[in-house]
Amino acid sequence: MKKSVVLSMLLGAGSLTALSVQSSAGAERVFRHDESGPGQLDPAKATDYASSILMFNVYDALVQPDAAKGVAPSLAKSWKITPDGKTYTFTLRSDVKFHDNSKLTSADVVFSYQRLKAINQGFANLFDTVTGVKASSPTTVVFNLSKPYAPFISNLSRLQIVNKSLTLKNKQEGKFGANGDYGQAYLSTHDAGSGAYAVESHNGQSLTVMKKFSAYFQPFVADAPDTVRQRYGLDPTTVRTLMQRKELDVTSQWLPPETLKALAGNGMPLVQEVGSGNFFVKLNTQKAPTDDLNVRKAIAAAFDYATLRSLLKITDTVASGSPANGPLVPGMPGYNKAIAAPSRDVELAKSLLAKSKYKGEQLTIEVGWVAEVPFEERIALLMQQNLGEVGIKVNITKVPWAVMIQRASKAATTPNASLTYISPIVPDPDAMLYPVYHSSSAGTWLSMSWLKDAQVDKLLDQARTETNPGKRAEIYRQASKRIVDLQPDIFGYVQNAVFAKQTNVSIPALQDPAKTVAMQGGNFIFRTISVK
Repeated sequence: MKKSVVLSMLLGAGSLTALSVQSSAGAERVFRHDESGPGQLDPAKATDYASSILMFNVYDALVQPDAAKGVAPSLAKSWKITPDGKTYTFTLRSDVKFHDNSKLTSADVVFSYQRLKAINQGFANLFDTVTGVKASSPTTVVFNLSKPYAPFISNLSRLQIVNKSLTLKNKQEGKFGANGDYGQAYLSTHDAGSGAYAVESHNGQSLTVMKKFSAYFQPFVADAPDTVRQRYGLDPTTVRTLMQRKELDVTSQWLPPETLKALAGNGMPLVQEVGSGNFFVKLNTQKAPTDDLNVRKAIAAAFDYATLRSLLKITDTVASGSPANGPLVPGMPGYNKAIAAPSRDVELAKSLLAKSKYKGEQLTIEVGWVAEVPFEERIALLMQQNLGEVGIKVNITKVPWAVMIQRASKAATTPNASLTYISPIVPDPDAMLYPVYHSSSAGTWLSMSWLKDAQVDKLLDQARTETNPGKRAEIYRQASKRIVDLQPDIFGYVQNAVFAKQTNVSIPALQDPAKTVAMQGGNFIFRTISVK
């Protein structure tokens, strides 16, 4: 009963918004879309898709996503690298203002780095090779590294710069000495950024409202939205209703295929991020019985990949996935095309179980799927059916995303099998491998397989210091082969993220492959979106 009342209130509120936006020519342009929550607003903690969208629009970094180059200048207009590859000197733009109209300087860059490393969450591990950062002038900042580090420039797209003065002005008591809590409480609901949009209100479970920042240093397209409303966790039925009433402009990518098909049948275009990431079933290598390699290989062999792919079909020409053969997506440097795509083999699965240390035991595993992504339940049910045929009992758990993140912090609480999508956090193969498979990265939702392998660690460490592109790609091919051999995952499919949109909305990065960036959340840059 309560759910029905809430749904009616949501639809009613959406109707009022639609009327206010569309009532007269020249009215405020509002862009409304849905994402899987929660939306994390603190740059030191944001890691997932919805949070990445917030980061790329509310904050700026020294470099920004770019379809042609991977990354391009942003706050930094230029940089120099010493011959030994260990010192980077950046020259900053002098015309950048924060949302409180104060000027952004190198001191803010230094502070943002120090804050990220002190809090030690989010993407802090992307900067483990940094030994020091200093501001040599208001527009010059120098990063010193312990050794050459190939992904460094790409990784800087994940160091969002916060307003030092505003953050410290709003600090609370905390464990960071004079910095208190480093503004964590404040930045969980407010922004301290310089991005194209400023946060008006934020509730990471339901809605973030952002307003265009008129003093932004980069251009807006002519019909860019004045206001953006990013909602979280709407169920498929609500999304379909809102889209049909034109009270939502773009869906999330997490809808069931039949919902997207129905929206397409109603004349709403489908747009895609092709090869945007991988769907994995992360197998917990530190928890019985998936701590046994033969059990993991048996689970992978028992899985019905062909049926999974049939579930991905939306229309005759659009599907939300294609076969995967390992941890990297086709087209990414280091992708190993020599690895065969997996297929189902029930007899092989049975023989592998007979070789495991759990031979003769009744095996039971927990399969966790993300509550905000209803389609994952079908995959969990498919696993339950498939594994039942080889004698493995599957207990299915519906896990809210916020809880999944918490459970992923410890091997003991991480499910035996966790369903998740992983997209590149930066446009570099390191982003799909190091935070996912290196043993030092364990304890996040990206690393729910809890892999600990000295050979994988060595290869991934080598790739980070190898600056020759060809040699680096070969290291990643070797690493991919080793990872597949260890079976920390079921490599389900290469994700083609599919969104339905209204005809009056244009999202160039999703409609023109030449403008698509290989970076999680990097294709929803609101200042480039048109709302006519």
